[in-house]
Amino acid sequence: MLPKQVALLCLFLIPFLGVSQSEPRISSEIDTASIKIGEQVQYKITVEADSTDLVHFPEGQTFSPLETVEALMIDTTKNNDRVILQRIYALTQFDSGAYTIPPQRISINEQPFFTDSFRIKVADVVVDTTKQKMFDIKPLIQVERSYAKLWMTLLWVFLALLIVGGLLYWFVFRKKPLTEEEKEALLPPYDRALLELKKLENSRYLIQDEYKKYYSELTGIVRSYLEEDVNVSALESTTSQLITKLEMLKDAGELNLEDDTIEQFQKILQTADLVKFAKSKPALTVAEQDRKLVEQIVEKTHDALPEPTDEELLQNEEYLEELARKKQRKRIYWAAAIFAGLIFLGGGLSIGYYGYKQVRDTVFGYPTKDLLEGEWVASSYGYPPIELETPDVLVRQEIKLPPETEELIKELQTFSYGSYVGVFSVATSSVTYKEQNEPNFEAAIGSILTTFEGAGVKNIITKQEEFVTKSGVKGLKTFGTGNLKTPLDNDSKKAKYNILTFGGKGFMQQVVITWEEGDDYAEKMVARILNSLDVKTQV
Repeated sequence: MLPKQVALLCLFLIPFLGVSQSEPRISSEIDTASIKIGEQVQYKITVEADSTDLVHFPEGQTFSPLETVEALMIDTTKNNDRVILQRIYALTQFDSGAYTIPPQRISINEQPFFTDSFRIKVADVVVDTTKQKMFDIKPLIQVERSYAKLWMTLLWVFLALLIVGGLLYWFVFRKKPLTEEEKEALLPPYDRALLELKKLENSRYLIQDEYKKYYSELTGIVRSYLEEDVNVSALESTTSQLITKLEMLKDAGELNLEDDTIEQFQKILQTADLVKFAKSKPALTVAEQDRKLVEQIVEKTHDALPEPTDEELLQNEEYLEELARKKQRKRIYWAAAIFAGLIFLGGGLSIGYYGYKQVRDTVFGYPTKDLLEGEWVASSYGYPPIELETPDVLVRQEIKLPPETEELIKELQTFSYGSYVGVFSVATSSVTYKEQNEPNFEAAIGSILTTFEGAGVKNIITKQEEFVTKSGVKGLKTFGTGNLKTPLDNDSKKAKYNILTFGGKGFMQQVVITWEEGDDYAEKMVARILNSLDVKTQV
């Protein structure tokens, strides 16, 4: 809470801090030194201290070897400028024997004090089995575990990791078996050409009188081989252009082919042209012979090629490595696309079931959602005490009172969390006056509304109704809305507030809660705070 806001809010509610006049006194006692198994010992700790001292009693299982059954609420008695605080602990033990309750640590203004130790005797309970009817042992009862939410979270994380790992293995790390087409593509041009010619020999093109397809595939095989192995542009060349290129390579000494081989190849190409463009139909034996001649031409061309140099072999190796890298990248892209698709599908289903806001706030977080689902604190604040449950501990505020206010107020304690310009705030204040008069509720509420206006809240709407705490104490509830400009983006948002006011002769207690309108998480927090709110009206 901002200092100026606290000063305005606490115009009648700022504490007048005094100085401790004497040392605190600690005492402890037990109601009995002998119990039976399962009975309880009432252990009472009494602290007499200054009204401004901060006292912390033992919490949890600090009485071992005895077990703490219950820690009753702190009882407070006022004596001038001193207070007497008493707290009773119910202790028990389920084994017979003699036990020592260790000294208990009391913290006053962060300074430790210790109680006396006590000796407790725990006696067995004598049972007359001849008169007491015996019963079978009760069966075990299944109880609900408290780690269900944690296990569910771990399960979802495990499933997500399992899916991601499976995708990475399947598309990236797994060695996929090659298809027949991929195996053929990896063969050298010479071996691939012979394999395709063998398949053409076993085809049914000639039987089905499909000469055009037969010769198209035949010339396509030899042209692809020449383009890959001889490095001549054969696929896009006409018959005469291709023969001219082969003759030029022969004359340059780069291709050691005989003239008869080139002439045979030219005749086969011319026959193929007639079949494809003039619908010519050679004899079956001629077609079969042409395939055999093309096979011989491929073999002779392969033998006529010079041995590849080290540089060519290196280039070929680099080409294969680049081809492998491309395939690896393709697998990664597929894995990423599938994973993104699963995320998109899961997000869409979650939004459809839970709603967009719930999913967004769960994934990216939201301040009031984190507060609502976090560990809450139940505590008592000020004197007269205000008891309530909050998402975080309220911090004591120390503000200097104006001289004119000090003349009216005997003591005030105020605690707060957050600020009026934030997404959520809670503040409590307890004041005692020097005069035993009825408090002016309207003046105190008006001071808080003035504080709202000073914080930039405009168009404040106010309503009032009776409020009853869980113990039946009646008070006044002032509530409403207002418009607030945020300091970061200067944007206007609508805020809501609750002012709970209680009091009697010589004292007054107030609780102020502010939050943003439309925030469902904040609404649930306000409801939980109001359900836990209780006040003590005895000064």
